[in-house]
Amino acid sequence: MKPGHDDDRVERMQTTQQPEHFDVIIVGAGLSGIGAGYHLQHKCPSKNFIILEGRERSGGTWDLFRYPGIRSDSDMFTMGYSFKPWNEPKAIADGSHILNYVRETAAENGIDSKIRFRHRVRHASWSTTDARWTLEVERTSGEGASEIVRFTCNFLFMCSGYYRYEEGYTPEFSGRENFRGEIVHPQKWPNHLDYAGKRVVVIGSGATAVTLVPEMAKTAGHVTMLQRSPTYVVSRPAQDQLAMNLRARLGDKMAYHLIRWRNVLLGMWFFQFARRRPEKVRKLILGGVRMALGPDFDVATHFNPRYNPWDQRLCLVPDGDLFNTIREKRASVVTNEIDRFTERGIRLKDGSELEADIIVTATGLVLQLFGGMEVAVDGHAVDFAKVMSYKGMMYSGVPNLASAFGYTNASWTLKCDLTCEYVCRLINYMDRHGYKSCVPHNVDPSVTEVPWIDFSSGYVQRSIAQMPKQGSKRPWRLYQNYVLDIITLRLGRVDDGVMRYS
Repeated sequence: MKPGHDDDRVERMQTTQQPEHFDVIIVGAGLSGIGAGYHLQHKCPSKNFIILEGRERSGGTWDLFRYPGIRSDSDMFTMGYSFKPWNEPKAIADGSHILNYVRETAAENGIDSKIRFRHRVRHASWSTTDARWTLEVERTSGEGASEIVRFTCNFLFMCSGYYRYEEGYTPEFSGRENFRGEIVHPQKWPNHLDYAGKRVVVIGSGATAVTLVPEMAKTAGHVTMLQRSPTYVVSRPAQDQLAMNLRARLGDKMAYHLIRWRNVLLGMWFFQFARRRPEKVRKLILGGVRMALGPDFDVATHFNPRYNPWDQRLCLVPDGDLFNTIREKRASVVTNEIDRFTERGIRLKDGSELEADIIVTATGLVLQLFGGMEVAVDGHAVDFAKVMSYKGMMYSGVPNLASAFGYTNASWTLKCDLTCEYVCRLINYMDRHGYKSCVPHNVDPSVTEVPWIDFSSGYVQRSIAQMPKQGSKRPWRLYQNYVLDIITLRLGRVDDGVMRYS
């Protein structure tokens, strides 16, 4: 996979140090990277590690995105770490509070002192002879000067997320250059964008769009959510009253774990119910939208998707803020296709025109594996589109490398926590038996390849051909099931006959 940087420029950089060696190197200082650091410290205390972070700050997604109203799209009782209770009042939390939570976790456990900022890993090469990884890392100074430095490690743990940080996805819009106003992508939100009293069009219908619309509508003249097709939108209370009552009676830790399991089980039940009875769930969701928007609103056009519930992620709106904004006429929804941008706004396929002072292209992400890092094993480049994912974290034929990826149908951190636990179990098992390397191999001819993610979302379908595959059965199959993963990852054997040790 290509890292998307100037290879010639990087090749001209000089290496200024001998490689530093660590037992484990974590790549990425976001939600999963900080969690990985915690688990390593507590479950593998004899191992030394560092975290390499390409940006100048920790927090990952929650530091990168600065658009108005950014918040979680999952409840924080399941999105929070298993080892650190979420104690804020809001269960659907603002981005700034999530960022504070991540950084507080790092500071409390001394993990922040192990982060090397402005260290972007460009290339990782495994040597079977040496049983170690060599990383080529672009280190950037505060003034922008760059140099290549090298690190070596016994185990490489990728916690760099699943999308490209440098740029979001924006379709080619005809006539874009003619628009006289400002065009903004949420991933590159300007620090001082003034939209007070202005006409804003937000292109998109996903989690970012439904967050932006009610927040911008607080001061904008009017906000229009322009969508090519609808998304399922569900309202939930921003605060969990039962959780607050349990905290008062049982304390933060006990209440956190009780509510966490309640939400996990309810989420699993609802997902399975949606898969088995999609029309009933559709009717249930649309009934809630009609109650929120009233009998005169055209729910069938604007909130009734062509796909079944959970073929894509549901959009969560706390306290129905999106619906309230629409009902109060501060925002509106238009479901149509774009013909072209004009000087004054956007012309639609039906010939109508939406006038705008600002256009926000909330059109999605660009999926990217390992932050664009190139990988080689014994001098041979690895094409991850041709490998299979083992237990949702390792890859066939790639030794001593794991990655943290969350669930598509539940909170990201649930799976990442289990992945970190398993990696620690794996490292400790190798130590006990004197093994230097581990690599999963598929030896079962009945295992067939299937797409890595079974999701119809545009950002997934645009990149699925470049992603690893999953297998048709365990341990190559991703079941997107937290309870099953607890059995497999926390309690299951690490010497399962598929993993080869040497």
